[in-house]
Amino acid sequence: MPELISVLDKDAIARYVADVAKQISDDYREGDLVIIGVLKGAFVFMADLIRQLTLKSFAIDFIRLASYGDGVDPAGQVRIVHDIETDISNKDVLIVDDIYDTGGTMTFLCRHLEAHRPRTIRICTFIDKTERRHTPLKPDYACHKIDEGFLVGYGLDYAEAYRHLPGLYKLTCD
Repeated sequence: MPELISVLDKDAIARYVADVAKQISDDYREGDLVIIGVLKGAFVFMADLIRQLTLKSFAIDFIRLASYGDGVDPAGQVRIVHDIETDISNKDVLIVDDIYDTGGTMTFLCRHLEAHRPRTIRICTFIDKTERRHTPLKPDYACHKIDEGFLVGYGLDYAEAYRHLPGLYKLTCD
């Protein structure tokens, strides 16, 4: 039976999200910003994040990528399940994701979005996990950094389970 070990409670998450939202608001005060959430995992984090932004306006869109199966290891190949619908040419793009792990998915996504000729692309992630990183690309904004472990809760899942948990947990299987 899997065990859940608490990493962050909902109050700590709220503080981290507020801090990152302030940084983003300061950095994009004069920008023409499009925030792109990576489904499914980022939807909880992104909803909390955009409510904390103090920007006058910004657009939001979503992209759905498939790179993880039902297991804990990356599947290796990324595919677009649902693409963005917003014109991002000559706009500032902020990608919002739940976890930045190996870097492979984000490298693929940045290359895909670069073809749309945005002015800038930056990455915001809830969790910056360094254990299996194999690309030099790094997130510009991260709420929490962790070295290792399989995490669930606050949008992160294991085989579509645990997304609903209000906190962040390390999933261990004995």
